[in-house]
Amino acid sequence: MIIRYPYGALALTIPGAVLAAQPSAAPPISAPLRELPWGQLNFLHTTDTHGWHAGHLQEPSFSADWGDYISFATRLHEKADEEGVDLLLVDTGDRIEGNGLYDASEPKGKYTLKIFGEQGIDVICSGNHELYKNTSSEDEYYETVPSFRGNYLASNLDIFDPKTGKQQPLAQRFKKFTTKNQGIRVLAFGFLFNFRGNSNNTIVQRVQETIKEKWFQQAIRDREIDLFLVIGHVSLRTQEFASIFKAIREQQWDVPIQFFAGHTHIRDYAKYDSKAYGLESGRYMETIGFMSVTGLYTGGKSNPKYMDAAAAPHVARMDLPTFSRRYIDSNLFSFHQHTDLNATTFPTEHGRNVSSMIASAREALKLDKTYGCAPRDYWTNRAPYPSKNSIFSWLQDEVLPDMVLEVGRADKPRIVLANTGAIRFDIFKGPFTVDTTYTVSPFTSGLRYIRDVPFSVAKRLLQIINQEVPQLWPASQSFAFKTPVPSIQASTHQVDEQLFLASEQMPLGKEHPPDHVAELTPGYTTTDDAGSDGDDTIHAPIKFYRVPNALESRIGFPPAAREDSKEYADPVSVDLVYVDFIENYILLALKFLGTDYAERDTDVYMEGKEMTGLIAEWVQEHWKC
Repeated sequence: MIIRYPYGALALTIPGAVLAAQPSAAPPISAPLRELPWGQLNFLHTTDTHGWHAGHLQEPSFSADWGDYISFATRLHEKADEEGVDLLLVDTGDRIEGNGLYDASEPKGKYTLKIFGEQGIDVICSGNHELYKNTSSEDEYYETVPSFRGNYLASNLDIFDPKTGKQQPLAQRFKKFTTKNQGIRVLAFGFLFNFRGNSNNTIVQRVQETIKEKWFQQAIRDREIDLFLVIGHVSLRTQEFASIFKAIREQQWDVPIQFFAGHTHIRDYAKYDSKAYGLESGRYMETIGFMSVTGLYTGGKSNPKYMDAAAAPHVARMDLPTFSRRYIDSNLFSFHQHTDLNATTFPTEHGRNVSSMIASAREALKLDKTYGCAPRDYWTNRAPYPSKNSIFSWLQDEVLPDMVLEVGRADKPRIVLANTGAIRFDIFKGPFTVDTTYTVSPFTSGLRYIRDVPFSVAKRLLQIINQEVPQLWPASQSFAFKTPVPSIQASTHQVDEQLFLASEQMPLGKEHPPDHVAELTPGYTTTDDAGSDGDDTIHAPIKFYRVPNALESRIGFPPAAREDSKEYADPVSVDLVYVDFIENYILLALKFLGTDYAERDTDVYMEGKEMTGLIAEWVQEHWKC
């Protein structure tokens, strides 16, 4: 039964027998929903899926898989065609690294590249994770770009062809097309933020330089355009998007612009001006973004069906468009309701086949193999740090002290530094599986060290990393907890979400549901530039906590003298051990402290070991089922 509340939400009371496609996934839970704000031109948006194409098997709110999304997109396409409106699909990168479905295969992406390519996407671009390694960027070049030929855009990204060595665009720079039903003329670009950590077989040109190039300047002067579509693996509130917006507006003051963003793993919606808006749609297949634009001129003329009856034809088009957004919780309950279908009528044959592909891949990779059972939930941001429920306290106090030991240096005290961004996701009470190891820490980062660092120096590093020298770091901790920015001109630091945990959605929001909506499930309660009604599912808010940029474990320190109140005595020197991903920043901090340590002074620690493996070994030894 559907009860329509006066404020425009839907309270759903369908029984919980609606099952997700993956056999081991939790069934979705009934919840009040807001309807989708359909318009003249509509979009579905995914970003930062990071291999989570099987969905969240332990979280009912996000339990739909990629096959379900394919069915959802198909059903919405059918609805759009019936109404004579248009629907486009967009993806803004970081499709890899972060889940066993991608990371556990050899080679990595053996299954997910094919699975992802089963979805038709109209405009797609790269993220930074596709570019960290030569192999992953070549996968883009040889597999993903051809799968979306003509739709994959690389406005500021080049690759050296693996066969010829010649530098060339990874894909075409831009795309102009006309929508099927409304005849809307769209000019689309696909950008990556000013990323510097890419492998040497790719070149990322700064956005601010790209927009000066002749091809871009010519493109934005095209007057036969009804909408600019700018997609990018770029946060909405950055100088990169501000520069693109400014460049377009200098040439076309009256053409609407729709931005789609990614990278910071949050739900966000930003207003650039009265006819330019942007949407970012979360992370890890938790969110399907829905965006609509109504009141567009088509072919240079207004479409009467979507114009205000009182609006005269000569009214400047900058006064006409209406932009709306919705963040859809990715589960079958939401999908069924938004399509007015049920468990029998919703799935498509194509969607079912892709869900079967995912299940077969998971079985082949043995992702459900259990290493142990977690005694409680361990949270990245939902528990304060330090605390017994903080995953970072667990890592710092239990895993690292037990596992970080170089046999030949066993008698040497050591300080171990790890960036909190190396831990990507929560641990839920219950089975800790092969898949869990990759969702918690998917990176192949090993450990390095500098031997015999004076303790007087080493003990100061954590404070510098977390507090004293923000100019050393390319990330802003504020991104972990999104605060609406009143002006697009306000610039922010770019975030590398592996470096720090600047990748968690902060479900802010002060909306209080009506009294007759009882027992809301906890979840996203997003506040953005349009207010607090963007989430499709009405949730109770979750309290989130800040975490530091890095954590430290002190291991093997000598016992304190009996009269000393401290637990250990200060050694003269320590082995300074750290996750290899942050080596450059460790060396910068050491330089700030007046030392002359350089790469020549570093070496591998525990060769052949990496964070993912150390965590799995610890679980097998300590968490018996």
